[in-house]
Amino acid sequence: MVKRSAKLLVLSAGLMLLLALSGCDLLDYPTLEPIQISPTATFAAPTDTPEPIETEPPPTSAPETESEAATNTPLSLPQPSFPDPAGYTWELVAGGFVRPLGLTNAGDGSGRIFVVEQAGRIRILQDGEILPQPFLDIRERVGDEYNEQGLLGLAFHPNFAENGYFYVNYTDLGGDTVIARFNLSAEDPNLADPDSEVQLITLDQPWINHNGGGLAFGPDGYLYISLGDGGSGGDPRGHAQSLEFLYGKLLRIDVDSGDPYGIPPDNPFLDTGGHPEIWAYGLRNPWRITFDRLTGDLYIGDVGQNTWEEVDYLPANHPGGANFGWNWIEGSEIYDRSQLPPADFTWTEPVAVYDHTNGCAVTGGYVYRGEELPAFQGIYFYADYCTAEIFGLLRNADGEWESRSLFNLTILLPSFGEDESGELYAVALQGEIYKLVAVE
Repeated sequence: MVKRSAKLLVLSAGLMLLLALSGCDLLDYPTLEPIQISPTATFAAPTDTPEPIETEPPPTSAPETESEAATNTPLSLPQPSFPDPAGYTWELVAGGFVRPLGLTNAGDGSGRIFVVEQAGRIRILQDGEILPQPFLDIRERVGDEYNEQGLLGLAFHPNFAENGYFYVNYTDLGGDTVIARFNLSAEDPNLADPDSEVQLITLDQPWINHNGGGLAFGPDGYLYISLGDGGSGGDPRGHAQSLEFLYGKLLRIDVDSGDPYGIPPDNPFLDTGGHPEIWAYGLRNPWRITFDRLTGDLYIGDVGQNTWEEVDYLPANHPGGANFGWNWIEGSEIYDRSQLPPADFTWTEPVAVYDHTNGCAVTGGYVYRGEELPAFQGIYFYADYCTAEIFGLLRNADGEWESRSLFNLTILLPSFGEDESGELYAVALQGEIYKLVAVE
């Protein structure tokens, strides 16, 4: 992990001109009047554009430079290296899904794969077959009129096998974000109860894009929720840098206490102002977040604006409070050279970036921890949504992050997924699921 100072960037020659486009979003969005936020309780939202946070995040024990960074990885783990990708391919597992956006497993020993469809259904893939009846169908309450809306995220409770709880992230018929819990049906383990919904967080969305969508349980048992900056382009109200908003944040909540949830006692802003749910900030549109199932390290694929896509990273022992820089910073560069950040501004730099000559929007993925492909152990997979170019990311023996292009698919690639064994899948928006396998 790296923290950088704005002074260094102001002096650098790497400043990029802004494009005339509205960003890397796939649709042209109309300008809408913003509305106020309403997560679980009513919070007072500023009516003026909030001043950006100029102070550094609270002091942490996290490393300050990339070479000093520790991943909390056991020393006995072998050093990852890139294998020759020619020995591997993406094998079609199933097709026939309707605009699938995500794939995960329940961790209950069943071997089932759950596929999220944008319109509001969750389908079960078992033994290579799609079960005829959806696991959950809430299409009547999900709004998916625009490209970045719909049923966006799914996470199963770590004790799902005992309590039957799972959590979803969707936009409702008004376009607002809902984080909700559902229960497994008492009659059929392949069916959820659509009437069991408990809404944990509702968030009014001022525009129709940048809704985030990620959900993941961390190794600490808490639920992490990624939310976009509220939309439009360039974060015009400064949401991502203000702790008075939930937009542009990574939230961390305790779903096993409180009503409807509790706040972990070590959340970084619990006693310092701002929303206590906030774990990290300065994000634009963190579409996919995942934890390394072995080390607990966190990876965030944050979709960029005009020029840069980025992968962000926090080690498993990080105490929270990281600022990833948006909207002062895009990728590793100053976003708008006409509005420079404060001289003492610091942020946590991404571990991988690529520009829009190579794609349009990053799709965060997973660190491979399966058993079938040992050569990929410890490599983080991510991709570009538009080009479906798949990259691998690792930290080399010198402690430096190294990214390499591995595969090119001819699909739109909104998500990766893992099965219970840690094997890796790619989701095609066109309706197919592919699995990474060795060439026989």
